[in-house]
Amino acid sequence: MEKPTFDLEKKFLKEGRYDFIAGIDEAGRGPLAGPVVACAAVLRSLPFQKGESDMWDLIRDSKTLSEKQREKAFDFIQENFYIGIGLCDHKTIDRINILEASFLAMKKAVSQILRIMDQELGIKDKDDQNLMILLDGNREIPNFSHSQRAIIQGDKKVKSISAASIIAKVTRDRIMLEMHEKFPDYGFDKNKGYGTKLHVESLKEFGPCEIHRQSFAPVKSWSMEHGA
Repeated sequence: MEKPTFDLEKKFLKEGRYDFIAGIDEAGRGPLAGPVVACAAVLRSLPFQKGESDMWDLIRDSKTLSEKQREKAFDFIQENFYIGIGLCDHKTIDRINILEASFLAMKKAVSQILRIMDQELGIKDKDDQNLMILLDGNREIPNFSHSQRAIIQGDKKVKSISAASIIAKVTRDRIMLEMHEKFPDYGFDKNKGYGTKLHVESLKEFGPCEIHRQSFAPVKSWSMEHGA
């Protein structure tokens, strides 16, 4: 299994053009319900502290971790990274489409992390250009003023992106667990809104709830069939 490193962060910092490197990833593009959540993560200081190597090894692609491992890594990342979270709900996704909503969530995450770093470090607007964005995927964020680099399978290669992927995934999963309490018929505690067989069957039986994405095919099909 390929292990992510801080090599790219170190490379950009060594060039001297950037003072901070943020990894960005999102969770929740594919589900039929719930928000898309993005995270921006900036390492506070280069590791490692003695005895912490096992925890740093947990910071990898969130899809390779169990739920228990992600929860464990979540707290460690919060301690060692500045974290910004951005969210776009189902209504925004339906209005502007999931790709644009994902980009908007990423912009919100960057805005939040800059506010947090300003509070802790005194990072002012004039310093924003000292931030380099590394994001998972093959597309950069459009209409965005910061320097950025899209990295295919970045969550498997770049430690800061891996950290962002874990925070985004855990944050969204926790939201969907809360939604399960409100809408228990759809199994959100297990499927987190993804279109599993049982979820689709529940959708056919009960119809969509208020957090379903009306623009997504199974939900849209139900609405068209029932004139909703």
